[in-house]
Amino acid sequence: MIDKSEKFSWLVRIGYLSRAILYSVLGLIALTSAGKISQGTNGIFKAVEDFPAGTAILWLMVIGLFAYALFRFASTVFDIENNGSDKKGWAKRIGHAGSAIGHLALAYSAYQFASSGKASAGGAQEAASGVLSVEFGGIVLGLLGLAFLGTAFFQAKKGLTGEFMHRISAQAPNATRWLGGVGYAARGVVYAIIGWSLINAGFLSGGSDKVKTLGDAVASLAGEGIVFTLTALGLLLFGLFSLVLARYRIIPQLDSGGKVPSFRA
Repeated sequence: MIDKSEKFSWLVRIGYLSRAILYSVLGLIALTSAGKISQGTNGIFKAVEDFPAGTAILWLMVIGLFAYALFRFASTVFDIENNGSDKKGWAKRIGHAGSAIGHLALAYSAYQFASSGKASAGGAQEAASGVLSVEFGGIVLGLLGLAFLGTAFFQAKKGLTGEFMHRISAQAPNATRWLGGVGYAARGVVYAIIGWSLINAGFLSGGSDKVKTLGDAVASLAGEGIVFTLTALGLLLFGLFSLVLARYRIIPQLDSGGKVPSFRA
């Protein structure tokens, strides 16, 4: 019989598999299809939908992205990855909360494509407009933007130091270190763009139309030459890295008795 912790582990691994599909497709269409990348995040799911068994893959991504978001929320609230409760620990945990919110939005977009074959235009902008319409909504968006900037910083730091290897089995392929290093650096660039767009909309009154999703952030670099190419290639490699994580990531126990994971030194 599979216990709750093992079920949780399998759901998280499906989450990493979904993330692998997401970033691999994002990197590929950024490098090969200007038309689709200009559609932002919707272009990613449209490309997946066009695959053989595309709808089935989209439903898998719905489950996986939602599971990954829950994993990141658990990392924030219960500190299941043992980041600690000092300033550095809380900065990482708040960054995980930002990642969770972002992946929930991606799961919803995947759900829209899986269920109806299309997503509502400007979904993220509509959501941001709703937040801005309530009292202190601008502060909420701005703080979310700061969380994304914090996440961007830690993504870049992970890529540079290779600290992410402590959470990966020693049986992982030798290329895992450089795949993750390049991938995290590219992801840091994208998260910084998303974070700035939220700060612009929230703190600087730039308007909800300034808010960028994952695909929008990459599309915004399309005129930046080598920066765009390197970022797109890095995201493709991050997709391959996520595929490695789906198999070799050390998933911490969900139960309170064993929540501190035995990460590799």
